[in-house]
Amino acid sequence: MLTPTICRMKVEAPRLASAALPGQFLIIRADEQGERIPLTISDYDKENGTVTIVTQQIGASTAEICSYNEGDAFADVVGPLGIPSDFTEMSAEELAGKRYVFIAGGVGTAPVYPQVKWLHERGVAVDVIIGAKTKDLVIYKEEMSAVCDNLYICTDDGSEGFKGLVTAMLEKLVNEDGKVYDQAVAIGPMIMMKFATLTCKKLNLPVIVSLNTLMVDGTGMCGACRVTVGGKVRFACVEGPEFDGYLVDFDEAMRRQRMYNTEEREATEHHTCRIGRGK
Repeated sequence: MLTPTICRMKVEAPRLASAALPGQFLIIRADEQGERIPLTISDYDKENGTVTIVTQQIGASTAEICSYNEGDAFADVVGPLGIPSDFTEMSAEELAGKRYVFIAGGVGTAPVYPQVKWLHERGVAVDVIIGAKTKDLVIYKEEMSAVCDNLYICTDDGSEGFKGLVTAMLEKLVNEDGKVYDQAVAIGPMIMMKFATLTCKKLNLPVIVSLNTLMVDGTGMCGACRVTVGGKVRFACVEGPEFDGYLVDFDEAMRRQRMYNTEEREATEHHTCRIGRGK
C-alpha cells in the first residue's frame, strides 16, 4: 500500500511483460463476475516476467483488486493494449538533445514512471513535477528521483516541497528559473490535465495527455471512451490513450467521466455489504 487507498502490485505475466512499452495499459478482471478495469502499466520487468500496476480504491472493482494478497490470481489480465508513447518510435538521433517535463497528478504519477525511466535509460534529459494534496499522498518519490534529472514536489497544503499547484510550478520553472523544454507530458486527474494544457499553451510548450481514465472495456466496442480530439471523435482505448492536449475537448471528457456515478455508487454499497458478510 503506497497510501491507505493506493495499492501497487507486481503481476506475473511473462508474455505481457515481454511486449510492454511505456504508455500502454492492461485490462484486468479480478474474478469471473468482475468488470473490466483498465490500468496503465506502471513498470515492467522483461527478465523476471512481471508487470506492475498501481490501483486507487475509488469503487467496488478497484477495492476488490486491492483486497487481493500475494499469491492470489486475477481471472484475466489482457494486454499490452493501446498505442505506446510517441517517443518509443523515435530514433536515437531524434531523441538526442530533447528535454522533457512530466507533470504528474496523484495516482497519475505511477504511469509517468515507466516513461521517465525509458527516456532516462536512453540519456534523455527529463524533469518531473509531482502534485498531491499533502505529503502523505505523494507516491513514487524515491523511484522517480532515481530516473529523472530534477524532481519537484508540489503539495496543496505545503507539507512538502512547493506549496501550490503543478501548473504554478511549471510556470515558475519556465518563467523564473529559465528552464527550456521541448515537450511536456501530463498524466493525472482530468481537471489537472485540462489546466496543465492551458498552462502549456501560455508557455508555447507542446503537451501530451493520457485519457486512460475514460476507458471501460478497452476494445472500442462499448464507446464509453469516446472523446473529441481536434474536432473528430476518437476512442481513447484503441486510438490512444495519449493525445495532443491542445486538441482534447476536456469539458466533454469530464462530462463523460460522470456518466456512471450512480451505478458505481450502487456497486460500492453492494460490495461493502458483501465484504461485511464475508466473501
